[in-house]
Amino acid sequence: SDAPKIAMVDSDKGQTNFNASNDVIIDASMPVVVREGGKQWDRTGAALETVAVIPDSTYAMFHEEMVADCVKNGQYDVSTMGTMQNIGLMAQKAEEYGSHPTTFELAEAGTVTVTAEDGTVLMSFECDAGDIWRMSRTKDIPIRDWVRLTVERTRIEGIPAIFWLDENRAHDAEVRKKVDAYLADYDTDGLDIQFMKVTDATRFTNERIRRGENTIAVTGNVLRDHLTDMYPILELGTSAKMLSIVPLIAGGGLYETGAGGSAPKHVDQFLAEGHLRWDSLGEFLALAESLRFIGQKHDDAKLAALTAALDIANEGYLDNNKEPGRKCGQPDNKASHFFVAQYWADALAKGDNAELAAKFAPVAAELKEKEATIMEELLAVEGQPQDIGGYFHPNDELAEKAMRPSATLNAIIDAI
Repeated sequence: SDAPKIAMVDSDKGQTNFNASNDVIIDASMPVVVREGGKQWDRTGAALETVAVIPDSTYAMFHEEMVADCVKNGQYDVSTMGTMQNIGLMAQKAEEYGSHPTTFELAEAGTVTVTAEDGTVLMSFECDAGDIWRMSRTKDIPIRDWVRLTVERTRIEGIPAIFWLDENRAHDAEVRKKVDAYLADYDTDGLDIQFMKVTDATRFTNERIRRGENTIAVTGNVLRDHLTDMYPILELGTSAKMLSIVPLIAGGGLYETGAGGSAPKHVDQFLAEGHLRWDSLGEFLALAESLRFIGQKHDDAKLAALTAALDIANEGYLDNNKEPGRKCGQPDNKASHFFVAQYWADALAKGDNAELAAKFAPVAAELKEKEATIMEELLAVEGQPQDIGGYFHPNDELAEKAMRPSATLNAIIDAI
């Protein structure tokens, strides 16, 4: 009875993090502890004070500073807090990540050495049999691009950018040398670009966030993971609404949304009862950013009108709180897509582009007029188990049938 209780992943199902180790992921789990006032849930669903043990090499000092900040200043006010933007070093083989070719499980005890081409030993480590040893590598081209993006973004945003680099960490010190050299290639006049160790950077960012101010964090890939879960979870309750923009070195771009960690539970619920509570806000925003990105390369009036109208639709989605409900029987992801479509068509109908306005005015009118019928048809399938023919590779036909159950809505969309 004196033994500590175990934090639960799902108290309803009796699941702890020992059931599946990847259910408790540091970057997704620690923000919830911070948000809940240093607590996690026990098997009865009650929130209890928690002890978290984090090895320093995973940036424990960041989480320690977040907890200290809340102890000192109380909970964040989501209605007034600022936000953190992140520029992550996403290398060809992502920095500190994806280092599979240089990850080894040692068959016997001995010394692991890293040597340069001329035979110079750069570093060496004494290891035991069974140890897992990994070397992280950071390539030159991605660092150059990371610096370019930082200067570009800092100028656009007009807010401070902080490189989270600690000169007392060997890896950071080497990266800093390159960053200093490449920053000299740019006009940084009037820009606020600073370097700080993790604790100082966290403190600086949090002071600004509590004043409602925004800050750019420029970090490696692991820290990026911690930051882009922590701040959205404090501000929005989930990192599913986090928009990730990855400009590619060759000129393209990736636009995506976060929180793959929450997807398995959402899929389970959908298969069991036809209710998908995934919030697609990140995808709606990513679509707008994708259109904007194309618009920067191609001057096209229709594209500009489409982008402006989607911005209005996304604002409408937020202002009218159309995010999916958590429980079966409430409007879910299918309904939120319907409302974005309705708001988007309406904004195009009222927009400046005459051709698009003429095309979408009847669509907008029909989507409004038949809203009650469409919502009825979407809610009619709630509570029914769904078979989509697979988890990682669902059958397209079955998935479409499950996600597009409104004949009225389908007829309007298919007629455009």
